[in-house]
Amino acid sequence: MKKTHKNNNPSDIFFHLKRVFIISLSLFTFHFSFSQELKNLIEEALKNNPEVQKFELQYQITTEKVNEVNTIPNTEFSVGYFVSEPETRTGAQKAKFSVNQMLPWFGGITARENYVNSLSDANYEDIVIIKRKLVASVSKSYYNLYTIKSKQRILVENIKLLKSYESLALVSVEVGNASVVDVLRLKMRQNELVQLNQILEQNYIAEQTLFNKLLNRNKSIKIELVDELSIQLDKIEISFEKIKLHPELVKYDKIYQSVEQSELLNQKEATPMIGFGIDYIIVEKRPEMDFSDNGKDIFMPMVSVSIPIFNKKYSSQTKQNKLRQQEIMFQKQDRQNKLETELEKALSNRKSAIISNETQNKNLKQAMNAEEILLKSYETGMIDFNDVLDIQELQLKFQINQIESIKNYFIQTTIINYLSS
Repeated sequence: MKKTHKNNNPSDIFFHLKRVFIISLSLFTFHFSFSQELKNLIEEALKNNPEVQKFELQYQITTEKVNEVNTIPNTEFSVGYFVSEPETRTGAQKAKFSVNQMLPWFGGITARENYVNSLSDANYEDIVIIKRKLVASVSKSYYNLYTIKSKQRILVENIKLLKSYESLALVSVEVGNASVVDVLRLKMRQNELVQLNQILEQNYIAEQTLFNKLLNRNKSIKIELVDELSIQLDKIEISFEKIKLHPELVKYDKIYQSVEQSELLNQKEATPMIGFGIDYIIVEKRPEMDFSDNGKDIFMPMVSVSIPIFNKKYSSQTKQNKLRQQEIMFQKQDRQNKLETELEKALSNRKSAIISNETQNKNLKQAMNAEEILLKSYETGMIDFNDVLDIQELQLKFQINQIESIKNYFIQTTIINYLSS
């Protein structure tokens, strides 16, 4: 019996348990600022993500439209040949050449340019928004990967722990202090943890694919994760006033301005257009006649005005623009309310995560104390392996809950950064 106790010293097992507990406390804490590795990955995503590139190209297209609208209407050329030649005093008219150019009212072209520029400004906010969302998505996926790996580490340590318990159970069976059923229960529990670890491995592969695709690279590239994150309990002051400067709300301001520019353009289009042109008519000389203007061609400068007499179209557009502006203001207020609600919820959830993490720390310490008492009873030959399994399950539950609370803290902080930074 002494020899058996020497080979399976409960103090050695307790040291192993204590090491598991320390690892669980040190590995699964959150560091508020981004790690350098994550910063580099975010920069790579912002550079290579196809959705960001799509919005940047859309912005370039809108910007280029300024050159498209910075033009005047096409110059009209016409040529006519008189099949039945009209006779005039100076001769018969043979052919007619005309050129005409319409010009918008003063400021019309500038109004079009301002309108297109306002649309371009609104599209630029789309780039800012999609980049913010990408940073949040990359961060969340990174934290998910870290969390999965953390759970796997805990499971591996608990599997080793159960193997240590199994060794104790085998010794107890030899001396008649335990049954083979206890050994089988420990083995079945190990099998369950191995299964959970395998499932987590599949989850990691799927999350790794998602992460790599956000960076627009091969799905099988390994992600370098930080070894340790630490939580900072410093109180962070969040100003809800900053939400008013959020790109999602600024975009509504830009759209509102584009409607204003659209109305200015509408007013310019409701004004007359001025045209300038020239008619040139070729005149054939009258035969057997001699006078000063015989066969003299006709040169006739022209001025024309295009007046929108039936302007119901423009007045209707003005009413639509006013209604559109009201709609935009309501949309902005609705979105602002939702953003403020999301921020309040994220702040509350982060505080809950901190409370949960502290509770799990206390529970883990108490589980360690219970385990220490339980293992000391082995020296007297009075160990109940059902109690051992219960304590182990509780400890694993607290460790997993701790990881989930830290993960929740990660996610909520990412949401807060998206809403308030």
